[in-house]
Amino acid sequence: MRVVIAPDKFKGSLSAPEVALHVADGLAAGFAAAGAADTLETTLIPVADGGEGTLDAAVGSGFTRRSATVTGPLGEPVTADFAVRGNQAVIEMAAASGLALLPDGPSTETAKQANSIGTGELIRAALDLGCRKIILGVGGSANTDGGAGLLQGLGARLLDADGNELEPGGGALARLASVDFSGLDVRLEDSRFVLASDVDNPLLGTLGAPAVFGPQKGATPDDVTALDAALARFVEVLGEEIGDRAARAAEAPGAGAAGGVGYAAIAVLGAARRPGIDVVLEFTGLAAQLADAALVVTGEGSLDEQSLLGKTPMGVARAAEIAGVPVVAVCGRTTLSQEQQNDSGFRQVLPLTSLESDVEVCIREAGTLLETLGRTIGEQLAAASRTKESLNV
Repeated sequence: MRVVIAPDKFKGSLSAPEVALHVADGLAAGFAAAGAADTLETTLIPVADGGEGTLDAAVGSGFTRRSATVTGPLGEPVTADFAVRGNQAVIEMAAASGLALLPDGPSTETAKQANSIGTGELIRAALDLGCRKIILGVGGSANTDGGAGLLQGLGARLLDADGNELEPGGGALARLASVDFSGLDVRLEDSRFVLASDVDNPLLGTLGAPAVFGPQKGATPDDVTALDAALARFVEVLGEEIGDRAARAAEAPGAGAAGGVGYAAIAVLGAARRPGIDVVLEFTGLAAQLADAALVVTGEGSLDEQSLLGKTPMGVARAAEIAGVPVVAVCGRTTLSQEQQNDSGFRQVLPLTSLESDVEVCIREAGTLLETLGRTIGEQLAAASRTKESLNV
C-alpha cells in the first residue's frame, strides 16, 4: 500500500519537507502497530503555491540546490539558494529579496528603498550554469520597485536626467529619465521565463502593487501615493525603450505581483504567468506519482477560505480527484465547514487544534502533533488493509 504525502509548509512552524517527514513517521508507526495485512510505502513530495517553499519543493523533486552571493533588499550581500535540474532553474524570490531579510523589519523607509536586484542576480547565476528555462516563484518580497531592481541585476541601467544611475528602490523611480539596456544580459534572448504567481493584480491604481501590498511592507498612505506615481513614471520611460507593450504589461494580471516584479518579468523578459501550484505540481511530477497510490495526504498551516482560491491543498486535491485517489488534509487549524471540506474533495480534514486547543502550543509542537495525526491515518489504513475494503478514511 503506497501513500503520497504532498503538503505545503506550516508557516512559522515547519517547512514542507519537515511536515511530510513527521506525517510519514506517524503514519508508518500507526500502520505497523495496528497490524496491517500489507506493507506500507510512502512517497514524500513537498509542494508549494509558487511563493516561499517553492525551492524546497524543487529540491524535493530532484533539483540540485545551488547558492550565490547576491544583493539583499537593502543593498547588503546575502547568500541565496536556488535550484537547478538540467537546463531548468527555480528561483524563489524571497531568498534574495524577501521581507524576512530586512534586519529591522519593514518601515516607511524600507518601503521606498527595498529593491529586487538580488533576484536578477540569482537569474544570472542560473544562466551561468546553462539554465535557459527559469521558473520565478514570487512572494514574500520586500520591494515595491516594479521589478526595476530585477532589471538592474540583469545588467540594465536606470538613469536620471543628468545621466547618473539612480539609487535602488521604488521611490527613486520618480526621477527616472531613461533606461539603458545596452548591458542587459544577452543570454536572456534565448531564455524562457515562467512567472509562478496566484496574484492577479495590475501594477498601478487602487488594485496595484503599492496600494494593495505596499502597507504590508511598511508604506504609509503618502508612501503608497508616491510609489504609485513613481511606478507610473517607470512604465512611461520604459515605454520609450520597448514600445506599447510596457503599458499593456502594466495592466496584465500578475503585473503587481512581488512589488511589481511581475511587471518587469512580463514586460521585458516575456514571462508567461501561471498559477504557482500548477507550476509546482508539474515540476514535482505529482500526477505520475498518484498512478498507483492508495491515499494522498496534503495540507498547510491554515486551511481556510483563502485555501479554496487555489492554494496548495486544493491543487493536490484536484490532481488526486483526476487520479481517483482519496485525499486527506492535515493542517494547523481550519475554518472550513464540513460542507466546504466535502466540496473540496477531502475525505477528512485533521487539524492540530483537534488535539491541542492552544494555537501557540500547536505552532511550537507541530511536529509531535503531526505524528499523532499521521498515526491516526496509519491506523485507518491498516484497518482497510486487513479487511481489503475500499479506503474510507
